[in-house]
Amino acid sequence: MADVSILTYEGTEVSLGQAELGSLRQAIKGELLLSSDSRYDQARKIWNGLIDKRPALILACAGSEDVVVGVRFAERHRLLLSVRGGGHNVAGSSLCDGGMVIDLSGMRGVHVDRQNATVRADGGVMLGGLDRATQAHGLAVPVGLVSATGVAGLTLHGGLGWLARRHGMTIDNLRSARVVTADGQVRTAAPGKDEELLWALKGGGGSFGVVTSFEFQAHPVGPHVWLSMPMYPAAKATEALSFYREFMASAPDELTGLAIFWQAPSQPPIPERAWGAEVIILAACYSGPAEHGEQAIRPLREFDDPLADLSSAIPFLELQQFLDADYPDGDLYYWKSVYLGELRDEVIAVLARQAAKRPSARSSIDVWGLGGAVSRVPASATPFARREAQFLIGIESNWDEPEESEANIAWARETYTAMQPFSLGSYLNFPGLGEEGEQLLRGAYGGNFERLQAAKKRYDPQNLFRGTLSVRSS
Repeated sequence: MADVSILTYEGTEVSLGQAELGSLRQAIKGELLLSSDSRYDQARKIWNGLIDKRPALILACAGSEDVVVGVRFAERHRLLLSVRGGGHNVAGSSLCDGGMVIDLSGMRGVHVDRQNATVRADGGVMLGGLDRATQAHGLAVPVGLVSATGVAGLTLHGGLGWLARRHGMTIDNLRSARVVTADGQVRTAAPGKDEELLWALKGGGGSFGVVTSFEFQAHPVGPHVWLSMPMYPAAKATEALSFYREFMASAPDELTGLAIFWQAPSQPPIPERAWGAEVIILAACYSGPAEHGEQAIRPLREFDDPLADLSSAIPFLELQQFLDADYPDGDLYYWKSVYLGELRDEVIAVLARQAAKRPSARSSIDVWGLGGAVSRVPASATPFARREAQFLIGIESNWDEPEESEANIAWARETYTAMQPFSLGSYLNFPGLGEEGEQLLRGAYGGNFERLQAAKKRYDPQNLFRGTLSVRSS
């Protein structure tokens, strides 16, 4: 085993000798990967093909004991460190160039306590695994929309999905967490025990330690829900979004809406007359009593004459995979976001104009309807401060040819800039590459930022966990 040059978090380079690396390898049950290992290139790949980083070391953990060993090793040598859960963060914050990665992607245990409607998920669990385990008991945790998303990254920056208006965000359902902090200690963050750490984890990101498992409150959902998916011509976008704005103002909590500017694919189940058409989709999920679902989504389907309508009653598990094919591993992604207090006419005009300029047919602008349970949580109850926002604009640039990267990133940034006069901040699961640094974090956390800084100083005073979206202590 050759010596390895690796970066410290101070920006200097150190050499780890064979004895140190050998001791680390012997201390873990998992695998220690160097750039010379055959599995290295596969292990450094993450969902977003735009991210191409080369860590010096990847510690593929078999369990929480390996995480403790890895954190203590990194702290002792003051190593540049990142933590990988599902590897689905669009900014690529799970990897670091030249440093060490603690990789939890092999830790995928899920345990459901049906009697108490709770579920514990390891740090590498994907949404699909969580959904399958909970739906087997008629339960669900409010999570995101794509089953290949990691539970850890989604949770630590919020967690929005089809159940948000009914049951809140993922963070609002986080009951406790097992965390390895920078001192190498294993802590249980729960009510009455390390409560400030639990508070910080509810949207404050990966700044405070490595979460090896999450305990969530689950809720009765399904097995079927109602999906609204009518596709209207993009020429109707202004009228459609005006209608959507009024509809969401009185929608029941059981309905979460998502209006989408998109180009319809040229393949089934889209009917041929809609193939390749520029569309505005009035999507929604109604998760309340099944007998009320068809009526609840009917106004969205009857706004006008749709080019296509994929609405139906659908198994919740199937809904959670409905969008998977649109986000394949290894394609190129750059996403930004803006919270809105209201969906003003001026905003709709900007969105329609920018949607027409998309350089990739696969890109979209998504208008999430918030409110409901999301808005009833006090702004100071979690780091996620923008509870007053009624809408979230997701700017999704998705493409597959590297030579098209400049144009696609420029479009997303232009759209984001055009939305700034109306912005309440950004959703940190859609952060671009985190280019704005602390400004981006302050916009998201508002008056909670200083409290997060204090928590950082308490649990990670040396800033060992300093990823792209990391809070630094004051």
